Amino acid sequence: MTRTARRQGARGRDALRTHGAEPGAALRDEANAALIEALPEAVWLVDADTLRVRTANAAAARLLGMPAQALRGRSMSELCATPEDLCFWSEVAIGASERIISDSWVQRADGSLLPVTRSVSRAAQAHGADLFVVALHDRSAELRAAQESESALAGLRATLESTADGILVTDLAGRIVTCNRRFAALWNLDAELLARCDDTGVREWMARNVADPAAYAERLAAIEEAPTLQTSDVFKLRSGRIVERVTLPQTSRGQPIGRVYSFRDITAQLEAHQRIEQLSHTDPLTGLPNRRLLADRIEHALAMAQRDGTPFAVLFLDLDRFKHINDSLGHQFGDRVLTEVSERIKSCLRQVDTVARLGGDEFVMVMHQADAAGAQATAQRVIEAMSRPFAQGGLSFTVTCSIGIALYPNDGETLDELLRHADKAMYSVKEGGRAGYRFHQPRKDVDLRSRMRIDHAMRQGLANGDFRLDYQPQVELASGRVVGAEALLRWHDAEFGAMLPADFIGVAEESGFIVAIGEWVLGEAVRQAAQWRAQGLEIVVAVNVSALQFQRPDFAGGVARTLQGAGLPAHGLELELTESILIQDAQEALARLEALAQLGVRLAIDDFGTGYSSLAYLKRFPIRQLKIDRSFIDGLPGDESDAAIVQAIISMGRALRLRVIAEGVETEAQRRFLQSAGCDLYQGFVFAPALDAQRLFELASAAPQPATRGMRLVG
Repeated sequence: MTRTARRQGARGRDALRTHGAEPGAALRDEANAALIEALPEAVWLVDADTLRVRTANAAAARLLGMPAQALRGRSMSELCATPEDLCFWSEVAIGASERIISDSWVQRADGSLLPVTRSVSRAAQAHGADLFVVALHDRSAELRAAQESESALAGLRATLESTADGILVTDLAGRIVTCNRRFAALWNLDAELLARCDDTGVREWMARNVADPAAYAERLAAIEEAPTLQTSDVFKLRSGRIVERVTLPQTSRGQPIGRVYSFRDITAQLEAHQRIEQLSHTDPLTGLPNRRLLADRIEHALAMAQRDGTPFAVLFLDLDRFKHINDSLGHQFGDRVLTEVSERIKSCLRQVDTVARLGGDEFVMVMHQADAAGAQATAQRVIEAMSRPFAQGGLSFTVTCSIGIALYPNDGETLDELLRHADKAMYSVKEGGRAGYRFHQPRKDVDLRSRMRIDHAMRQGLANGDFRLDYQPQVELASGRVVGAEALLRWHDAEFGAMLPADFIGVAEESGFIVAIGEWVLGEAVRQAAQWRAQGLEIVVAVNVSALQFQRPDFAGGVARTLQGAGLPAHGLELELTESILIQDAQEALARLEALAQLGVRLAIDDFGTGYSSLAYLKRFPIRQLKIDRSFIDGLPGDESDAAIVQAIISMGRALRLRVIAEGVETEAQRRFLQSAGCDLYQGFVFAPALDAQRLFELASAAPQPATRGMRLVG
């Protein structure tokens, strides 16, 4: 250090302790004050010898929160807010720097510290000591913005890490901006690649780990060529995992600046979906197609036959006296027998044919491009295969079967007709001694004459008042209360005697007289429900609706007029329709159902599980209740297949927010199973048979008695 510099340093250190100014400085200070007053930033002038403020502008006064006059004459040591500032001005005093720019802090008059960017420059004067020009820029806003940005970045990072998806953010050039740990784990990325920010290496790694690199590269190129494209696609990794990729553009002020890729491992989801699809189409015990898939196969066969004119056959098989096996050896033993039966049937069919299990011991075979001779040969092979002894659990026994055959187009041109006629032919085999097969036989003249007599008797009986209604209670499982009653038709004829609905409903449907009967049943049931309400019993009356009745153009209007005439609120009536009615013309059925729903009438699907409706229709139709068919209740709780079906229907009903009622509940064990499975309602002999209106009123009016709910009430 030169002698001159040492003298200047000594003067600077003395100046930190003394206060004074040379003569004539006041005039120069006024001139300098006028000069810096126009500057927008805080500026003060410091005497280079004394290191005291000579003058300051208004901006400096505002910055420090004190009048400009109060700053004049203040020593830099007084204004230093940190030890670093003292060192800084010491360096200035010894001439270590002619110009210094640094970030620092100043102390305001209220004692608070303010972050600033400080610029100190030496300015030579013609007369008198040199000055230091000190300019201060308030950094408060910048620091707040930086802190907010850092906080936002930390929040973004936390958000990225909290999501279950792998996230990758790139700029428009494809360079990686950020990614989360889930992304690295999903792609099993080498940690070293990410650590050294090797964008090219990461992209190459990803391309190498997809099952189809060419297709992946082509798709990625198409995405990157369209900066605003939003898309979703699925691809497979070499590891076997299935990944869904969703891409979204990242924009700023309406302009694309990059792209966000979201990766999700959907392997388990797809496997579960495939499993659900498999379960929805196959029998859980045998793995054979179920009723739903069978309907699809028959519809396919119908389409092929109508297009090509080729016949096909439907064979309905039922095991003979299989109930004896379940009753004597147990349902688990019976299930093993059913599994072996399914294998024997499959061994008798061609690859193009189908065998399905409808439930219990009923099987249906569909033979493509088969005439009567082909169907007969197959039936004989199945009967021969079944005649071989079964060996299960150390026992050797024989299981025979009865087979009914229906041929397209002679025995029917629809799914329902073919199944119904094959089923009737099978029952003819049962009646004839079992263990054989039979083709469907058209009705003979004598049968036609008998049906004509029944039709005539029905028409006379309705006019003469020979029909009546009984009502079977519908009971709430949770409370034991009677909340509804199903109207059941009864007919006693002078010639035929007591006629069951099964004896005459088919004739009524064929002749069309079912419409008149249905209107009478509806009117009588609604009138009775209104009378009960007048007596203080508010329960819902359920009425079955036939296909012909439902398909009448003014059906909904007729229901409305019937309700109005009897004075029954619409919610006091429930109409029960079969699945086959609803799918004959789905759009027309939906329109009628919506019209009924707008009235407030409750709608239910009867005999659920025995038809061929789609779950998609159930979501669209305004249905409120499903009635489980009694064929699934008979085997409860021991039959695993029936139990699985019933539980599935109840679960599906809950998912669709529908109430579920079981019919044909005849034992306390069945009732307990349904209650534990979450079923809402039940009806059946375990509570009460169908009763006349007065006895139903008396039973339903009584408070529920838990101790006797399971007792059978004989009517």
